[in-house]
Amino acid sequence: MTEGTVDRRTLIGGFVTAIATSGLAGAACAQSAPKTFVLVHGAFLGGWCWRRVSDRLAESGHKVFSPTLSGLGERSHLLSNSVNFDTHVADIVNVIKWEGLNDICLVVHSYGGAPGSGALDQIGDRVSSIVWLDAFKPKNGERMMDLSPVFGKLVQGAIDKGEAGFAPASFKMTTAAVNERDVDLFASKATPQPIGTYTQPMKLSGAIEQVAKKTYIRLPKYPNPNFDKALSECKADNSWSTVEIADCGHVAMLDIPQQLTELLIKAA
Repeated sequence: MTEGTVDRRTLIGGFVTAIATSGLAGAACAQSAPKTFVLVHGAFLGGWCWRRVSDRLAESGHKVFSPTLSGLGERSHLLSNSVNFDTHVADIVNVIKWEGLNDICLVVHSYGGAPGSGALDQIGDRVSSIVWLDAFKPKNGERMMDLSPVFGKLVQGAIDKGEAGFAPASFKMTTAAVNERDVDLFASKATPQPIGTYTQPMKLSGAIEQVAKKTYIRLPKYPNPNFDKALSECKADNSWSTVEIADCGHVAMLDIPQQLTELLIKAA
């Protein structure tokens, strides 16, 4: 069951659950005006992780792009020491520019909040809404390895070994991150994260706050103080809406694709 507080700034997860379980989800999707979604994955993943959600969005008439960032997923053959934070920002920006996208709902997951924030500095005028799904809200000058100490140790270990990426070994061991039925799927498709994406300081102008419609979704089953901090900041800011889903692991697009689809349509 989704937990949430009914107020003018909070989306009601329970309402979404009720729609999904009542069989009205498809009708609700069909009645929504078509939107353009750009779905950005987190560390170790790829565009593949959004398939269950992107298929549902497309079936409801929405346009969906779920790019895989350089060095990951089906682009893991591009892993090298030259892939960094700027590379991943360019991956997002270039899809939007080359596809000529406008009036976008930008959805980012976890690490994706970092390059997503950077991309908004360049294409913010094309984005009408954003959804930060259990995602980082970094500040200018920060590095991902400092924001994520556990992964920071893995990054340093990979650097010491002269490797271009660090593996997600500690991430996939807990069902708070990946639900039990998808642990094997995650393990088979997860790829090392390029080291440069965690070591390069981020250059951010704060364009994220200029987006008109903003939603933060927190999945508290997965403990992360940075996500808790981001949620608190968003709750204290009238320009953000917030949602908390208590019974879902970190990789929500695998765990609750129907409910997440409904939330994204509502937030777009």
